[in-house]
Formats: sequence, C-alpha cells, structure tokens
Amino acid sequence: MTSTTARLIETEYRLGAHNYKPLDVVLSRGEGVHVWDVDGNRYLDCLSAYSAVNQGHCHPKILAAMVEQAQKLTLTSRAFRNDQLAHFYEEIAALTGSHKVLPMNSGAEAVETAIKAVRKWGYEVKGVERDKAEIIVCDNNFHGRTMGIVGFSTDPDAREGFGPFAPGFRHVPFGDIDAFRAAITENTVAFLIEPIQGEAGVLIPPVGYFAGVRELCTSHGITLILDEIQTGLGRTGRILAEEHEGIEADVTLVGKALSGGFYPVSAVLSNTEVLGVLKPGQHGSTFGGNPLACAIARAALRVLTEEDMIGNSAHMGERFQKGLSEIRSNIVKEVRGRGLMLAVELDPAAGGARKYCEALKERGILAKDTHGDTIRIAPPLVITADQVDWALEQFEAVLRD
Repeated sequence: MTSTTARLIETEYRLGAHNYKPLDVVLSRGEGVHVWDVDGNRYLDCLSAYSAVNQGHCHPKILAAMVEQAQKLTLTSRAFRNDQLAHFYEEIAALTGSHKVLPMNSGAEAVETAIKAVRKWGYEVKGVERDKAEIIVCDNNFHGRTMGIVGFSTDPDAREGFGPFAPGFRHVPFGDIDAFRAAITENTVAFLIEPIQGEAGVLIPPVGYFAGVRELCTSHGITLILDEIQTGLGRTGRILAEEHEGIEADVTLVGKALSGGFYPVSAVLSNTEVLGVLKPGQHGSTFGGNPLACAIARAALRVLTEEDMIGNSAHMGERFQKGLSEIRSNIVKEVRGRGLMLAVELDPAAGGARKYCEALKERGILAKDTHGDTIRIAPPLVITADQVDWALEQFEAVLRD
C-alpha cells in the first residue's frame, strides 16, 4: 500500500462514519469495465456499483447528455414543468410496457413510494379497513436502508438498534409458494419481492414460482410489486428480470442503472390503478423528475438498447457462468446466476468470501462478498468475451489456490 493510498484510507477512517467496510483500494478513474486506483493500477470491475453502472463507467453518450443538459437547466422542482420529463415518461413506458410513471431519486425512495401508493390503493380501491393494510415480504429481502424498509428486513445488522418499527408487514420464505398462499388475508394489499435476491447471494426461485405468485395475486386482488432496482435494465439478460418468468408485475421499481451511474434516478412503474390514487400534495420530491435526471436517464436507456447491452449481458453471462462452473475447486459449493448477475458460493470451511475478494483484488479483479460465504459477480454489460476469459483465469487461480 502506497503512502497516498494509506493516507486517504486513514483520513476516511478517522473522519467518516464506519458504516461500510470496503476493500482497501482507492479508485480515481473509470472507463468501460475498468477502474484505476490512485496509484495507477487497473482493475476489472465485477460489481458495477451494485449494477448502477450497467452501461460501463463514464459512458461517453450519457456523459454528453449530462453536460448538455447541465448547461441549460438542471432543476425546476415539480412546481413547474420541464421539457425533459414528458419525453422520459414516453421512452421508459414504451421500453417497459408501463402505463404510469413516478420518478424519484434513489431505489429506497422508489420502494417507499410504492408502499405508500399501494396502501392508499388498498383503502380506496380494494376496500381494506383503514390502517389495517398488510404487505407480504420475503425473508432475507433487501429493499434499502430507510426506517420504513429496515423495519421489514430480517437482517439483524439492518434492524438492530433502530426500532421501533412500523407494523403492517408479513414475512414468508423466498421461493415458497405454499407459504405465500398461507400468509394471504383479507387485508393483504401487496406482495413486495425481488425477482432474484441479490444481496442475499443471488438467490433464484424455483421454476414456476413466479407464475404461481402471479396467479395468486390476481385471484386475491393483490398488487404484485417487483423490486427490479438491481435486476432490471439488462442485468439478467432481459430488460426486466420478470421476462424470464413470463409474468408482468402490477408495479415495477427501477433505479441504479437508470442513470448509468451518473446521477441518482429511480422510478415507480405502474398500472394506472395503483399510481392513480395519488393526488396533488400527497407525495413528491424536490429533485424527483428534474430535467437533468430525465436527460441522463433517457440517454442511459437509449444506449442500453442501441448498443445491444441487454443481448450482450445474456451471451456474456452464459459464458461467464459456464466458465465458473468448470473451475475444479473443493471450496466451491455452487455457481448460480442469470445474465451478468452471478454468484459463487463457497463452502463455509473456506473461511469466508472476503479473503478471496482480497486475493482477486491483487490479481486485478474487484468483486464483493455477501452473506459471509458468497462472492457476487456483476461486471458492466459492455464486457467482452476476451475480458470474461481473462477474469475466469483470475477466478480459477484464486479459487484453486
């Protein structure tokens, strides 16, 4: 570790809150799938800022859109209209098949917005008794860090010391259709779920699970909310991960890659019925739907499709997963994933995934450990076959050693 790196890490540790435990690398530049540290060392980014930079670091077309808009108009608040918002609505609705759009800033804001809207829908449309609405969520979920969200988390680190929490949530095991069926009551207004549980270790539900969920939601008048903040916008090889399941959600949440990593942008995508319950003054955000955010999001969506990043995600994900599966190592318990959302789960006897991520860093790969024994792998969707093959060589060296 050079003196510059050590000094910056020491300052960060001394002055910053200790709510993260990052790898000891200090990054200063990024382009495409690569990032460079302050000492000039290059790394292949296999996290993509938790899928916020699906389009690659500093994509030139998104950058150009950001600079152009920043020179004209950045913020008006929603007290006035701007010339970017309607175009953003049209383009994201056409891409995703949505009927209504509510733009916000962060993924957590999108989740909180959906919770508010679906409760109001439950009272005004479904006829649930006032303040009795229930939302079913899954064990080991991750939907953000706000007070409302951590209240229905099952992660002790997310919850401990932050109560009391708001009521109105029921938990079921992820992927268990019988448990979901048993949890439904007359007060159930929604089922909030990730298509793939990312933070929990890229957990994929059994075949047919979501078809069953969709059927139950329809028959019981329950709003199906899919949190696609990490899985959406090409990460799994489809524009939305729900396409793998052959279903359509009633409400879909997107964020992260919606801006290509340039700016916080999220959106609640909905049928008309759910978002239609919101009236002026009942929900909003000073920055939500601002012209700079809309211009950036429009460019971020455009390059995803124009440059076939979604197709590349499917093909390179298949190549990456196949290569990982062929690594012969007695510490690898399972390789799983869809598209470029991948995970290698290690045997607990291996001593945890963190040390393997540190070893990968020394070989020019930045990946993230999660839930103790799992390495998450999610490179930008612009990765090439040669770059996948090089990454596989590094993973094989570390996992076999």
